[in-house]
Amino acid sequence: MAQKINDAPGILRTVPDAGTTPIEPKDGEENILITSALPYCNNVPHLGNIIGSLLSADVCSRYMRTRDRRTLYICGTDEYGTATETQALKEGLSPKALCDKYHVLHRQTYEWFELGFDYFGRTSTQLHTEICQGIYLNLGKHGHMEKQNKDQTYCEGCPKFLADRFVEGTCPHCGYDDARGDQCDQCSRTLDAIELINPRCLVDKTHKVVPKTSSHMYFKMQETQSRLEEWMRQASKEGKWSQNAVITADGRIQDARMKSGLRPTPLTRDLQWGVPVPVDEEDKDGMRGKVLYVWFDAPIGYPSITANYMPTLWEKWWFNPANVHLYQFMGKDNVYFHSILWPSVQLGDGRDWTKLWHLSTTEYLNYEGGKFSKSRNRGVFGPAAKETGIPASVWRFYLIANRPETADTMFSWADLVNHNNAILLNNFGNFVNRALKFTSSQYDSLIPTTADKPGPLDPSTLPSTDPDLAWLTKINSLIAKYTAEMDQVKLRSGLETLMAISSEGNTYLQSSGLNKALLTSQPERCATVISRALNLIWVLSALVEPFMPSIATSILEQLNAPKRVVPKDGMLSVDLLGGHKIGEPKHLFGKIEESKVEGWRERFGGAEGGTTAPVEAEVPAAGGAKLSKRKQAAAAKEKKGAAAAYEGPVTAEMTALESKIKEQGDLVRTLKTDKSEEAKAKVGDAVEELKKLKADLVTLQVEALKV
Repeated sequence: MAQKINDAPGILRTVPDAGTTPIEPKDGEENILITSALPYCNNVPHLGNIIGSLLSADVCSRYMRTRDRRTLYICGTDEYGTATETQALKEGLSPKALCDKYHVLHRQTYEWFELGFDYFGRTSTQLHTEICQGIYLNLGKHGHMEKQNKDQTYCEGCPKFLADRFVEGTCPHCGYDDARGDQCDQCSRTLDAIELINPRCLVDKTHKVVPKTSSHMYFKMQETQSRLEEWMRQASKEGKWSQNAVITADGRIQDARMKSGLRPTPLTRDLQWGVPVPVDEEDKDGMRGKVLYVWFDAPIGYPSITANYMPTLWEKWWFNPANVHLYQFMGKDNVYFHSILWPSVQLGDGRDWTKLWHLSTTEYLNYEGGKFSKSRNRGVFGPAAKETGIPASVWRFYLIANRPETADTMFSWADLVNHNNAILLNNFGNFVNRALKFTSSQYDSLIPTTADKPGPLDPSTLPSTDPDLAWLTKINSLIAKYTAEMDQVKLRSGLETLMAISSEGNTYLQSSGLNKALLTSQPERCATVISRALNLIWVLSALVEPFMPSIATSILEQLNAPKRVVPKDGMLSVDLLGGHKIGEPKHLFGKIEESKVEGWRERFGGAEGGTTAPVEAEVPAAGGAKLSKRKQAAAAKEKKGAAAAYEGPVTAEMTALESKIKEQGDLVRTLKTDKSEEAKAKVGDAVEELKKLKADLVTLQVEALKV
């Protein structure tokens, strides 16, 4: 089909898609290295795991490519440590066989979610062993290691030393009864297994667990603390780290471990499955037969996986801080290891490492009023998302729209359906399909020639009589807003702005009166509207690519156009020219029937006591009290009515208001689960504000239907 595209430089993408060919950083250019926290290779991931690091990193990676920035996205499975050994014990497999099994399951899950890694590797490789051992030896060479003889948990029944995840007990800091030997899930403090009160062996809880002395090597973190703090203050400011528990936006250290002074941290463990501690023939420290501690070797997985992907180029990415910016994505419980432990190791190693530039963290995504639980089959895990029949694009869109950037958020089936039907179908999809179908039917699929010159549509240079000046000003400001938000890794805000742009496209077609009558009475005006709308759709293909790559591909096929970059000047431009032939228009999204919601809730709601419990069997009232059955029924009826899909036009104001409703709803849920008196005092006002926002939205929808 004939293509007529503006051939000016800086319009078409030149940076390749992820994984097509190993890409080399170039001096003087913006080179972006992206990692997402390595998922444990002992289970299948749930939606919270995916949005917490992997999907967020993928959106960032794809965005960087739409800006034509040289980008490398690395991830893989974290395979060593006691988490793997304990799961292998449960499944009756060797640790290697378990990792082989789950590595495939992880890869398949991420492929379905359209995660575009340059390379998805694993830590159980020879290169990983060599790089880990090299760093370990460098720490020793620079005098940053010491040997300590310490009591450890020892199981007399096994009989063997119990490394972190082979032992559980009561947390000495918060009193949580099921704290692991390496970390407490309740207070997030890192632990040494010997600190646990009333320790229990996970192999057999009847076994007697006693303290016994063992020798291990420790990294003297205190020796790097002053350099670490100096680096951290500079990096967090320049790289605009997201809100975290380690350092504030004004450079104030708030991590308790750093405030009290870093202490030596263990580098070795008494395990079989892991990177062997390198020893010489003399083995004066007595480390033969031990392995490196998983929290030492896991972050090294980022460079080692890169090395497996590009053996001759990996060092150009990982020892190049002057030309490479490292973006790292993780859940809030991983911040210490990426912002304190791993950078300390890099400093102690002595080489000029590429260190963390931008830290992007998330809070927790919860499931329908509670937490995801694999043991209770509560929530959506791994391949189950595909089995619902909901396209991957919709999952990606909803998870980013619900990304827990500053507070915990809640997954809701009704909310997911509403997002698809009201926003994707009625807003974004409607705009794209309407403009393309009109071009196909009324212009024989050819973009009409207009008075617009190729290039940016700058309102300041257009005639004052142009009827689209205000609209173009709004569109250009939104494109600039989108770019600023995405550059700062505000992914949720960027997605909201994207939908506001498509909403403005809908408003443009509506207010311009695009129909056959306009074509007949004002052919020049009709041609201008179609040309500008189709060029906006081409820009939207680049803006939507990070969030829904399959949708971007479909748009490009329907436009018969190649991939373009996000406009570098932040302006809508005429780049698809008169005479360009478009492809066949197709619907981008389909309606999801609300009737399916209860079936999904039943299926994924989890089972307690042998029966599947409806997720919303008990509706919490303000302050945490349970409602009576009558009030529960009334609340359910009210919720069902509120969830009914609005099928009218969606404006930018509606999209912004829906975002506020979402945030306010998250706040209400958080307050209701907080038992403090302060929260109870605030919940009433928060609920009233939520009701007001919902009422305002209904008013907007009613007014829109009158137009």
